[in-house]
Amino acid sequence: MKNRWLMMLSAIGIHISIGSVYAFSVITDPVRTIFEVDSTTIKWAFQITILMMGFSAALLGEWVNKIGPRKSAALAGICYGVGIIGTGFAIHLESLVLFFLSYGVIGGIGLGVGYITPVSVLVKWFPDRRGLAVGIVVMAFGLSSLIFGPLMQYLFQNIDISTTFYVLGGIYMLFIMGSASYIENPPEGYLPKNYKPKESKTKSISLSDVTGKEALKSNRFYFIWFMMFINISCGIALISEASQIAQFQLNYTPMQAAGIVGLIGAFNGLGRLFWSAFSDYFGRTSTFIIFFTIEIFAFFFLAQIGYPAVFIGLLMLIITIFGGAFATLPAFLTDLFGTKQLGTILGMVLISKGFAGLFGPSLYNFIMQETGSLTTTLQVFSGMFVVALILAVLLHRSVTTSYKEAKLAPIKAK
Repeated sequence: MKNRWLMMLSAIGIHISIGSVYAFSVITDPVRTIFEVDSTTIKWAFQITILMMGFSAALLGEWVNKIGPRKSAALAGICYGVGIIGTGFAIHLESLVLFFLSYGVIGGIGLGVGYITPVSVLVKWFPDRRGLAVGIVVMAFGLSSLIFGPLMQYLFQNIDISTTFYVLGGIYMLFIMGSASYIENPPEGYLPKNYKPKESKTKSISLSDVTGKEALKSNRFYFIWFMMFINISCGIALISEASQIAQFQLNYTPMQAAGIVGLIGAFNGLGRLFWSAFSDYFGRTSTFIIFFTIEIFAFFFLAQIGYPAVFIGLLMLIITIFGGAFATLPAFLTDLFGTKQLGTILGMVLISKGFAGLFGPSLYNFIMQETGSLTTTLQVFSGMFVVALILAVLLHRSVTTSYKEAKLAPIKAK
C-alpha cells in the first residue's frame, strides 16, 4: 500500500502549480502593453480561467471518478502546461484571441481538473483528519503566488514576456506530471492504522454517500453554493486588483506591489491550514458564521484605514478567510454528502467560483468607474457578506436541528 503522506506530497505538487493563477495581477501590466489594451481587457483572461475552472470541475467530476486520479491528474498537467505555454505563443503572435483561449479556456480546464482530483483523493486517505489534510494541500494552492508572483516579476524584468510563459508552462507541467505518477485512491474501506471512527466533532449529518443528483435536492447544497459565491466574488475581486490597490493606496512601486501579492499568497495558504484545522474542532457551519461576521466589518473599514501596516494586516485577515473557506469546503461537503461522489459535488459547488470570477471583478470595476471610490466599492461588498451571514445561520440551524433529531443517524436530503 502506498504511503498516505507521500500521497499528500503529490497532491501538494499539483496544487502549488495550478495555484499560480492567483499571481495573475503581476502579469496584467506587462501583458497589456503588448496588446495595447487596458488592464480590464486583460483581466478577462483571469475571469475566463476561473469560469472554466468551475465548469470543468463540475462537468468532468463524474468522469474524473471513472478514469481514476492518476489519469485525471495527468490530464490537468497537460492542459495547464499547454495553456501557459500557449499564452507565451499568443503573446509572441500578439493574438489577444489566442491569449484568452490558451490562458483562459485550456488553462482553466487544467485548473478545474487539477483542483478536484487531489482533494477527492485525500479525504479518502485521511478520514481521521479531513479538514487538516485538505487544508495542507489547498494551502499549497494559496502559497503558490508567494513563489510564482516574485518569480514572474523577476522573469519579466530579465527575459522577454513570451519566453517567461514558456519557462513557467514547462515548470508547471513537470511538477504536475511528476505528482500524477504517484497519486491514486486508497483500497475500498481503507482506515488508517489504529484509527477507529468516532462521533463527529463537527456535529454534521452525513447523507450516506449521496450522488451529485441527490445532493442537488438538498437545500443545504444551495446554502453552501451561494455562501461560496459571495465569498469568492468579493475575495477574488480584491486579489485580482491587489497589485493595483497597493500601488494606488500605499504608493508602492510595481516591485513592492508584487511583494504584497506574494504576501497575499502566504496568508492565503496559512489561512487555509489554520481555518481548516479550526473547523475540525469548532464545526464547519460555526466557522463560516465567524468568517462572514469578520468580513462584514473588514470590507467596510478597509479603505478608510490610512496606516499601511494596519491596512495590510486587515487585508491579510480577509485573505486568510478567503483561503480558509476553500480549505474547509471539501470536508464540509464530506460531512454533509459523503465521499461517494465528492469530486462531482465539489465541482458543482465550484461553479459558483466560475460565476464569481466573472461577477466579482466586473462589479468591482463597475462601481469604481461609477464612483471612483475604493471605500464605496468595498462597502458594497460588505453588504453582500450580510446576506452570506444570514445563509450561514440558516444552514447552521438546519444541520443542528437534523443532528438533534437524528442523533447522528444518516438522513435523507431535504
